[in-house]
Amino acid sequence: MPRFSATTCGRASALLIAACGITSAFAHPGHPDAFGFNDGFAHPFSGIDHLLAMLAVGLWAAQNKRSALWVLPLLFPLMMVAGALLAFAGVSVPGVETGIAASVAVFGLLIAFAIRMPLWASAAVVSVFALLHGYAHGSELPHGASALWYGAGFVAATALLHLLGLTIGLVAGQKMAAQVVRAGGIAIAAVGAYLLSGAF
Repeated sequence: MPRFSATTCGRASALLIAACGITSAFAHPGHPDAFGFNDGFAHPFSGIDHLLAMLAVGLWAAQNKRSALWVLPLLFPLMMVAGALLAFAGVSVPGVETGIAASVAVFGLLIAFAIRMPLWASAAVVSVFALLHGYAHGSELPHGASALWYGAGFVAATALLHLLGLTIGLVAGQKMAAQVVRAGGIAIAAVGAYLLSGAF
């Protein structure tokens, strides 16, 4: 079992505590004041479901390594845009909130057990959940808001959270602190289970 430093453990724990301390359990009550890039950029940080899911994609990509390092963090925002376009087109997708909560739980478990899949399989998992995240925001875009600028801000924040997750995962791997990341996965999965309990 690899060892980890107190500094690395402390930083990872602080990040998880900060994420779990966010008061909003879901990030989809509607956004009447969301009209531009800044609002879109801030939105993923306002809900624990989005924040943890996006962070987890980076962490899991770091665990998978190789092509997953760039494919998964790139695929998530692309499929999120596709989900938003489905919402704009008026396509009905059932169970979105449940699916989003499930994404947090599933990503957490994948990280906790350090599960590696073939790239096509991991890409499929990420694509499905990203589609749901994007659909939720596309369907709730306020009337009169700039879909282009709000969406650009949201995608930028998503990429930043992916990058943060990647950085934590890669640094942990270099410092032999992989178990810290796996412990973080357990915490993420626990939050996902809590969100799922409120989604039904």
